[in-house]
Parts: sequence; C-alpha cells; structure tokens
Amino acid sequence: MREIQIENKVVGMNHPTYFIADVGANHDGNLERAKDLIYLCAGAGADAAKFQHFTADTIVSDKGFKSLDRQQSHQSRWKKSVFNVYQDASIDQDWTPVLKETCNKAGIAFLTSPYSYELVDKVDDFLSAYKIGSGDITWLGIVDYIASKNKPVLLATGASTIDEVEMAMSTLLNHTNDVVLMQCNTNYTASLENFKYINLNVLKEYGRKYPNTILGLSDHTPGHATVLGAVTLGARVIEKHFTDDTTREGPDHKFSMDFNTWKDMVFRTRELENSLGLEIKKVEDNEAETVVLQRRSIRLKKDLAAGDMVREDDLEFLRPCPEDALPPYKLEKILDKELVENIKSGDYIKWTNIK
Repeated sequence: MREIQIENKVVGMNHPTYFIADVGANHDGNLERAKDLIYLCAGAGADAAKFQHFTADTIVSDKGFKSLDRQQSHQSRWKKSVFNVYQDASIDQDWTPVLKETCNKAGIAFLTSPYSYELVDKVDDFLSAYKIGSGDITWLGIVDYIASKNKPVLLATGASTIDEVEMAMSTLLNHTNDVVLMQCNTNYTASLENFKYINLNVLKEYGRKYPNTILGLSDHTPGHATVLGAVTLGARVIEKHFTDDTTREGPDHKFSMDFNTWKDMVFRTRELENSLGLEIKKVEDNEAETVVLQRRSIRLKKDLAAGDMVREDDLEFLRPCPEDALPPYKLEKILDKELVENIKSGDYIKWTNIK
C-alpha cells in the first residue's frame, strides 16, 4: 500500500486518517486571526492547516462574473461582487512565512492551494505537499507545474467527470506517484439536500482505477456522516473547512465546522478506525469469556447411569458451554452411544463421558 510523507506524518491506508483544516477565507483578512485559527485547528485534532494563495485577478474575472445573468449558488448571498470578495479573502504574501512558522509552533503541517504559476513558486519553499482545488482540475498547465515540484499532491475532484479526473491524474502521474485523489462535491450552500450528491461510492471507482493511490474526501456538508462513510470506504485524508464561529460574515464561515464539531469528528473517526479492524473473523480476546457464557451445551434432562444409551429425548441445549462441553452441532456424534459413567440431570456431556 502506498504511503506518503507530509512533514512529520505518514499518510496511507495503514495509518490514522489525516485531517486537513481548510481555513480558506476564514481569516477574514487578519493575520492575527489566521494565527489563532491555526492553534485552534491543532487543538481540535487537525494534522494540517490549509490556506489558499491567490490574488483576485489570478482566480476570477471581474468582467466575467458581472456579465453573468445573476449570481448563482452560494455566491448569490454575497453582499459584494465576486471580485471584491476574493480580493478581501486574499492572503498578503508577507503572511506566508508567519503562517508556516505558526503551524510549526502548533505542531501541524502548513498547506495551501496556490492559484497561479507565480504563486506556486512563491510558496514552494514553505510546503511539503500541494493541494489542488476542484476548480483547477481542467487547468492541466497548473496541475503539471505543481506536479513538477516533486512533492505529494492532493487533488480534489468536485464538479468533474471521470474523463476530467483521468486527464488530471495522468498529468500528475507523469511526475509523481505521491497523489491523494479526493472525492468532492462543490456545492457550498450547506443544504441538507447536498447529502444526496456526495456519492461516496465514487471512492470505490477511484480505488479500482488507481489501486496504488491514496484516497480522500474534501467535504462541505454538516456533521460527520460523509467523513465516517468515506473512511469506511478507504479514504485516509479528510479535508473540511474550519472556523471558530459559523455565524461570522464571510464567504466560507457558513459551511465550515467549528472547534467543537471538528474535534468530535476526529474523535468519532478514531473510534471508527479502531472498529474497522482486520478482515479476519475470529473469537477476539475481549469476547473469549462470552464463548462460555452465551453458547449452549448438550445437557441431560434426567439422571443417566453408566451403560445407558444417549437418546435425543434425554437431552436439552442450554447455556453455559464450558470449554470441555459438547456444543449442539456435535449431537449426531453422540446419539445412541453408550455412557461410561453416571451423569446427573442438568450436567453437560463431555467426550470422556462417551464410550
């Protein structure tokens, strides 16, 4: 099974699920707030804090969005133009070393998604892995350029077809096998209707097509259902947006998780990981005593003496079943056999009782 290294953590099927807290725009343009969120991420159990490096003019066309008939999806709620919202959410390049240093102090990895060739170069020295957002899956130029940096790449695949996923994966795999392929749905409205569109079973298809690739989920739904389902299906990287207050004004707060829900998500996932266990069916150490307590043994309804023959009418099947007792499925082996000693009513039969 493939493993990749992201700073001091190993990511792979046989390792704990790797959690990425996507701070996104939830820093609200304030560096000190961004630093505080990093420490909160770490406290909630995140393995990495992820940011997004862009300037408004490297990610959106002001004219393009203004020419649309209307604002759509989650953007319809924004009070400013799309260009201005992205402008407000952009990260000052001087922040990058500070964010990296803060992540180091908090004991988690620093990750980001750079949205231009220039920004890829500017953040490269600070990263041990890259995240490519769903919106760039068809921009094979940036996919190729990021892959050429020879670092692990996490690829989100929201709002894409399997053909587009295959094109992006082919581009990545030309440079590196250290890829995390993440199922995603890019509806950011936080509507409960969105659960119908998550399609976690796509992870099965990804696993078949790319058996040596680590799977993941980049998710924007409330609660833990999708995360627990994805981990059960083999995902070992989970990305969720993180904030300290989902009621704050801003483009990402509404569909983010706060400290308490994030911490509970990690805790529940660790429970699930312990529960998944091995593909070997056996009597476990913690249930060995219940083999005796809950199983039935062959017992006598009445006293029998040495020389009597074992008849089915004289028998019953009752708990417990001590280690030397005969279980019910051994019945045919002892019927019409002679007893070699006296047995009292209610006692169980052992092989040593049978001639």
